[in-house]
Amino acid sequence: MLKRFISYYRPYKALFSLDIVAAVIGSLLSIAFPQITRELLRTYIPNKNWSMMITLFAVMFAIYLVQTFTTYLRVRWGHQLGVFMESDMRQDLFEHLQRQSFTYFDNTKTGHLMSRITNDLFMITETAHHGPEDLLISVVVIIGSYIVMFFNSVPLALISIIPLPFMLFYGIYFGRRLKEGFRAVRSTVADVNSVVENSIQGVREVQSYTSETEENQKFKEVNLLFQKAKSRQYKIMARYESTMMFFREMYYFVTVAGGAVLIYNDIVVVYDLVAFILFVSIVLPPIDRLIGFTEQLQQGMAAFERFIEVMDIQSDINDIEGARDLQISDGTVTFTDVTFGYENEKDTVLENVSMTVEGGSTVALVGESGAGKSTLVSLIPRFYEAQKGAVLIDGQDVTRLTKKSLRSQIGFVQQNVFLFDGTIRENLLYGKKDATDDELYEALKMANLTSFISSLPLGLDTPVKEHGTRLSGGQKQRISIARVFLKNPKIIIFDEATSSLDSESERQIQEAFTRLAAGRTAIVIAHRLSTVRNARSIFVLDSKKIVENGSHPQLLEQNGLYARLYRNQSL
Repeated sequence: MLKRFISYYRPYKALFSLDIVAAVIGSLLSIAFPQITRELLRTYIPNKNWSMMITLFAVMFAIYLVQTFTTYLRVRWGHQLGVFMESDMRQDLFEHLQRQSFTYFDNTKTGHLMSRITNDLFMITETAHHGPEDLLISVVVIIGSYIVMFFNSVPLALISIIPLPFMLFYGIYFGRRLKEGFRAVRSTVADVNSVVENSIQGVREVQSYTSETEENQKFKEVNLLFQKAKSRQYKIMARYESTMMFFREMYYFVTVAGGAVLIYNDIVVVYDLVAFILFVSIVLPPIDRLIGFTEQLQQGMAAFERFIEVMDIQSDINDIEGARDLQISDGTVTFTDVTFGYENEKDTVLENVSMTVEGGSTVALVGESGAGKSTLVSLIPRFYEAQKGAVLIDGQDVTRLTKKSLRSQIGFVQQNVFLFDGTIRENLLYGKKDATDDELYEALKMANLTSFISSLPLGLDTPVKEHGTRLSGGQKQRISIARVFLKNPKIIIFDEATSSLDSESERQIQEAFTRLAAGRTAIVIAHRLSTVRNARSIFVLDSKKIVENGSHPQLLEQNGLYARLYRNQSL
């Protein structure tokens, strides 16, 4: 794990080196002050050497200036190093998530992912920036100070070093408990984010069902868990820091008391004790840094472990070695003995399903809710992978094709259309990134949206707000259809896209779909059976299998499940 952490430093070696060099120079210069003070007290003040006193004052002032400059470098460019690393990690994580299959997102809460992308990465990069810097400053100052202190007075140095082993041992011992506490807090933060996200996204449902009290209770419960985790964390931190504070105060006590005894016995002189007291004030801040480094390291490593957990998850749907691009001709789609079940479900959703959709034809897929219609069509672009059997396009097994070439030839129009928070233009350009305005307006015309767009003051640049809340269901559906027109795929899937619309919106969408389906292979999933009467063939799903197949008149004549569903809807 450490090797992977260090890899994020490599692109920024120059910045890292600058930060470290500035830290070392500033740290070494801080050691000079007690020694200069010792020389002033020992030699130049007793001898009334004014010129050397002025010289040392000038040296001290110059040291202040250099330290100011090195501090600026550390704060400015050291933090910039952290910003760059955080950006790289966030980009890697986002790209990794984009490669995951639908199964991963079905089983993972969005709030947990958001916590990793924001809170965890910030904590990691704070550690990445401050960790090496704080550790190096501490080591340089402590070791450098004690070299000078031993050079000045071995007895006094031995006395003053007594508290250090106890402080280090205690820091290491409590570091493990701190790590466990920070990991628990990070986990509960993700739970809080998840509950907040669900409530905000479903705020219309919450208010329409007057469920504010229930949602408040849910949040109260998870917020209480977060509170308890934070309380446990701060309880450990309080014990840790208060004990370390005792050790720090004991450092002064041991140095002053030991020095006083040595002076009393004529072993050391007063100016050595004064210098050592100043050295204690120089050594204590690095010890504080080590305390902070221990805490920060535990937080950062706990966050990095969570980051690695996500990065190590491999998508269950990948391009196999030697995968080829889809070579599509007429767009015939064939399912051969396909069996599928979602992860962690005991029962399969589809069993030994076989069906063929002739290239260029429009077929319908019908059945009761939960029969597996949407699941079946999701196997075509490999949003999910069949456990058994094969899905073929023009005789080519989709598992042996590159996902990019496969999905570029398949267009989806879904019941719950997702529009990104942006403008109508930006949402349409998902269909074709470099589409011209003429192409955009032609797609809108084919989707029966021209008059609506023309009525908007900003036209194509009208914001749709998050999830398209400014648009009606029918308008969002037609934007989705226009998007597919721009994509111009050979295969289109129309997934219950008119089931919740009024009759006028349904009519306009049906007209747009008829234009879209012309010359393409089209699979229509519908609850309203009246909308698929003109399909060349209708496949009826029930009990995990295709139980009927034929045209609308043929299925009515068979007087089976389709006929029963149709009669119920007619009534």
